[in-house]
Amino acid sequence: MPKSLIAAVVVISLAGVACSAEAPAPVQSQAAQFLSAIAAMCGNAYGGRIAANEPATPNDPFVGQALVMHVRTCEPDQERVLVPFHVGEDRSRTWVLTIHGDRIRLKHDHRHQDGTEDELTQYGGDSTSVGTATRQEFPVDQFSIDLFTRTNRTVSNTNTWAMEVHPGKMFAYELSRPGRLFRVEFDLTTTVPVPPAPWGH
Repeated sequence: MPKSLIAAVVVISLAGVACSAEAPAPVQSQAAQFLSAIAAMCGNAYGGRIAANEPATPNDPFVGQALVMHVRTCEPDQERVLVPFHVGEDRSRTWVLTIHGDRIRLKHDHRHQDGTEDELTQYGGDSTSVGTATRQEFPVDQFSIDLFTRTNRTVSNTNTWAMEVHPGKMFAYELSRPGRLFRVEFDLTTTVPVPPAPWGH
């Protein structure tokens, strides 16, 4: 075989090896990118502030309290992430984010100081659109509507929760419904001391 032909075969073979070695990784869904961005902060805690609270209510449990989110638990492959939300010394709240296909489910895990579940717990919803890598919205699900109705909180039957993550800048938690907007923004540029474990965890 002519030397020029042998050289050409070698080059083509090496090119094939290079291509197979550099095969692109599968593209993550918007939901997976969103949850991965949160999981990347695992172990860190961040301080927040109320960015919107309309209308303000008397004896609001969030006003005047230190607000801290702690990305505490990140399961393998970021399929589930648990983020306790501490309000002063109240450690009853944990956001639970779970991947379901190309969607995310948000649930609110509320517990008493002895670890037992509160009457109002496990409410939330699934993202009904693919959303983006930086923002996901969670309209209230039927389980939550039934829970709110049973506990005389029908005002919450039109809730939509949302979260935003802008890595290295800001994370937001938001609740909206007609006539109500509540939003807390957390500063991701600086960590704060990790708080104690949430109640029941």
